[in-house]
Amino acid sequence: MNPRPSQLRRLALVVLAVLLLGGGSLGYVLHARHRGLPAAAADGSFSLAEPGLYYRDSATGRIARRGGTGGPPATGGPACERFHAAGEHALCLRKLPGVPARTQALVLDRRLREVERVTVPGIPNRARVSASGNVLSWTAFATGDSYATTVFSTRTSLLDLRTGYLIKSMEEIPLTIDGTRYHAPDVNYWGVTFARDDNRFYATVSTKGRTHLVEGNLHDWSAKALRENVECPSLSPDDTRIAFKKKVSDDPAAPWRLYVLDLADMREHPLAETRSVDDQAAWLDDGTVGYALPGGEGRGSDIWSVPADGTGEPRLLVPGGFSPAAVH
Repeated sequence: MNPRPSQLRRLALVVLAVLLLGGGSLGYVLHARHRGLPAAAADGSFSLAEPGLYYRDSATGRIARRGGTGGPPATGGPACERFHAAGEHALCLRKLPGVPARTQALVLDRRLREVERVTVPGIPNRARVSASGNVLSWTAFATGDSYATTVFSTRTSLLDLRTGYLIKSMEEIPLTIDGTRYHAPDVNYWGVTFARDDNRFYATVSTKGRTHLVEGNLHDWSAKALRENVECPSLSPDDTRIAFKKKVSDDPAAPWRLYVLDLADMREHPLAETRSVDDQAAWLDDGTVGYALPGGEGRGSDIWSVPADGTGEPRLLVPGGFSPAAVH
């Protein structure tokens, strides 16, 4: 006897409920791969094969490349709101339409073809790829849209392409502060940066109105706080220094300044950039840091660089650029 329409509807609702409950209960998932698919309408001739400075062009919203010859930038990259690339992969963050806000993280190969696609709640904010390209992380604002206020919440994810292991939220990682296992409902992570061994990483954690630099271990799945007042760390190519933004003022219009921390002796020094930088700086080479600042009229943002040793002065690299990544 064929089932009645009402029975079919009830069965469909039960199946849907089981799927939703199962999906919501998984903290760690294996994500299916989608190899060979086109990525965000990238031009087929645009890839990571050429070394240079890759960045988001504010005028078009697409990724462009500036080479070392001083000629016009190459265009035709994918449409991204945040971008980073290293090794064999790139990470492209896009805000999906609709409410509530959702971020789509696209993992791309060196030809900028899609390898993985992950969707998380929130607004695209930070993106990082390890030097090998094997491990990636992204941060989205779950609520709020500025680190200058106390009313915000973040969701930071990690993806290991070697195993397909996806951690959609880092908040449950065992955290130690001052030598003691730490628990608090207001813990937020953002701004991950990876060491060359694809195991050690650094990130910002905030709790009870304070920010901490934490050192994490992927194999042990643990994190420990190293020092306070460190945000958006960026590890140097030689794994010895961290560029970061430090809160130096309570003025919400200009709260931060760029610093570099030497991990060997934990000494820090300010960089020559005195303007407030709300960005996760990118190392362009062993001695230079790149970052974005609000741009001139109609430009959205500009990319600047400054020596990492505290000398020199800021230099404008790309008018109308954002989210820089040096590909060698």
